[in-house]
Amino acid sequence: MVSLVLNKLDFGNALLVSLPAYLIRRLQVVQNASARLIHRLRRFDHISDALVSLHWLRVPKRIEYKIAVLVYKVLHGLAPRYLGPLTRVADLPGRRALRSAGTNRLHIPPVRLSTVGTRAFSVAGPSIWNNLPEDIRVFHRVFLIVLLALLDKLYSGAIQITDCIV
Repeated sequence: MVSLVLNKLDFGNALLVSLPAYLIRRLQVVQNASARLIHRLRRFDHISDALVSLHWLRVPKRIEYKIAVLVYKVLHGLAPRYLGPLTRVADLPGRRALRSAGTNRLHIPPVRLSTVGTRAFSVAGPSIWNNLPEDIRVFHRVFLIVLLALLDKLYSGAIQITDCIV
């Protein structure tokens, strides 16, 4: 049941970026209903504890998480070539060595259409990546530790990274 729901919710996360709120709410209702089914909760019981116990993020945060992981994979050569390359701000031609060169920020290309252009991976990926805290963006350790750090930031401390480092 869990894998069936998550596969359907995760399908095409890149297409779900910047969806209108009413469509995101529909996906959240599906996720909440599946969590209620798994935990056998009634309709008016609180769903937050069930989502945390299942280690599920809410749909908007889940979309951001999946896109951030995809950007990480593109930056480290672990994703298909058609998704990249993403340009780091420090690598732009004509830029001098600034303090921002070491921040691992990505260049967000200009868009013509604000409705559709901001949903493209080349725009949404770098903007989500640049909104991550600095300590996550400059993380150069094992991929698993970065995933745990992203989850830690999104869960607001539910997972302790120091317990997972070997």
